[in-house]
Amino acid sequence: MEKKKEVKFSLVFRDMWQSAGKYVPRVDQLVRVAPAIIKMGCFDRVETNGGGFEQVNLLFGENPNKAVREWTKPFHEAGIQTHMLDRALNGLRMSPVPADVRRLFYKVKKAQGTDIARTFCGLNDIRNIAPSIEYAKAAGMISQCCLCITHSPIHTVGYYVDMAKKLIDLGCDEICLKDMAGIGRPATLGKICAGIKAYRPDIIIQYHSHSGPGFNMASILEVCKNGCDYIDTAIAPLAWGTGHADILAVQAMLRDAGFEVKDVNMMAYMEVRSQIQAMMDDFLGLYCNPLNRINNSLLIAPGLPGGMMGSLMSDLETNLESINKWKEKHGHPLLTQDDLLIKLFDEVSYIWPKLGYPCLVTPFSQYVKNLALMNVMQMEKGKERWSMIADDIWDMILGKAGQLPGPVAPEIQELAKAQGRTFSTTDPQANYPDELDKYRQLMAEKGWETGQDDEELFEYAMHPSQYEAYKSGKAKEDFLADVAKRKAELQHPASGTAAPAAQPEKLVLTVDGKNYEVHIAYDGAPVNAPAPTTDSKASTGTASAEGEAILAPLEGKFYRVKSAQETAKNVGDSVQRGDIIGYIEAMKTYNAIRAEFDGTITEFVVKSGDSVEEDDVLMKIARK
Repeated sequence: MEKKKEVKFSLVFRDMWQSAGKYVPRVDQLVRVAPAIIKMGCFDRVETNGGGFEQVNLLFGENPNKAVREWTKPFHEAGIQTHMLDRALNGLRMSPVPADVRRLFYKVKKAQGTDIARTFCGLNDIRNIAPSIEYAKAAGMISQCCLCITHSPIHTVGYYVDMAKKLIDLGCDEICLKDMAGIGRPATLGKICAGIKAYRPDIIIQYHSHSGPGFNMASILEVCKNGCDYIDTAIAPLAWGTGHADILAVQAMLRDAGFEVKDVNMMAYMEVRSQIQAMMDDFLGLYCNPLNRINNSLLIAPGLPGGMMGSLMSDLETNLESINKWKEKHGHPLLTQDDLLIKLFDEVSYIWPKLGYPCLVTPFSQYVKNLALMNVMQMEKGKERWSMIADDIWDMILGKAGQLPGPVAPEIQELAKAQGRTFSTTDPQANYPDELDKYRQLMAEKGWETGQDDEELFEYAMHPSQYEAYKSGKAKEDFLADVAKRKAELQHPASGTAAPAAQPEKLVLTVDGKNYEVHIAYDGAPVNAPAPTTDSKASTGTASAEGEAILAPLEGKFYRVKSAQETAKNVGDSVQRGDIIGYIEAMKTYNAIRAEFDGTITEFVVKSGDSVEEDDVLMKIARK
């Protein structure tokens, strides 16, 4: 009797949350649910961290290093492997990371309890992935390398099989078929899997897919028939939609197809399901858009990944408000969220080929989506397409982040030439010099400890702006205020744009046994306080500074610098036309603000890290 092919399961707990909304659970919630996940008895692997997970910890004022250590510990004790998502050149963030920070990354994560580094490059550029194989294995981790799956004239079966062969030859231990948008066609995926196994029959293959467009159950069956070893799954109520297939359906389907799979402890499954719902009821559900809980075949055309849809739907609320403020001011008909969503999907489909077919996965999915959304917003306001392109997006277009799979459209090449930008063919890592010494020095100056295994040094170097906000307490303050505001709006829905008198001025939230009294602002103004003028915000200049107002080009958070390699501009500094004078961080991208004329900075109207709306005054510059 022929032995059944065994297929094992991984629970992508991190990605379940990222695909649903903006945040992930707190460490106390993670530790509470771990025993029930283990009792389910069906998982050989759990995705515990990586990707946006640790940046999100910082955003709500939690130490990500503590979270990873405590979260991975129970799985190790149970003999379950843990894996993280690693963005290759970009590490855990949206922008490229210096080599010394990348090298430290793997040492820290191995010490914290992460077994497997799942590395991907959104351009499928081997040059970006190769160092991660070396660094991961040197740290004692399993190196799992991804083929980022998409559907285009360029991304053929041969393209992917050839890529897998190169990664295997470089020494990776496993291959992941990362179908981040769930648009991989089942038959094609089966052929890719078969081609890899034909080259190396013993190589471990893990399949990761999102269920949104509707292909993934058929794809799971097809890859398993062609030798796949591990399948990523989810648990309701965060299964399906922009997330992943539920473990119950996958296990039943594969058992019926003749594969050997583990049983699921249903009592434990229901406990995990119940705890997930409790986390959503606590605060996480405030950031989960209901549209992300349903499948949507409209996602086939734009190919946007499930992991991005959680934050996308949250971002769209702000973007829609910005567009409609402009339309109302100019007497134009307002848009609905569906109107904006369809315009965005159409624009992504239009610009993707023009940008050289980058795989729509972090950070390039965000870059393409952000550029498409900027185009839509600018065109809705009567401006030109391509009129606002962030520097990180230009780096992708110019090849500084890696080689694009296809050619860039002539109109984009002409725009680059007009702006004096040049295309790069060098190794992307060479564009980003080492930074650890600079951050070590900064930490010493601030009196901050570098932490166990240098984990705090790593965190600061990986997420400088967010780490500073975490250390100052501003991150937790902003997060709790936002939670309080959202809860208040649910209890007392506002009519129109003004907050009704019945809305509370403060709430008391309990986090980790501690009470926080949070004062709530509506529409950016404190309750029962006069609306501030643009000059009433905290200033590092003088209250009556002369100069022309520099306005925020979009809503987001204002930062003076985005890394330790830059020197912040100060009051009294001279600037020339074209100089970078700050950034607006919006939709996970830093958008450079450049001086439009020569002059001297006379005042900063907002502080670094402050939230701003479009057309808020950021600073003043006196013309020369």
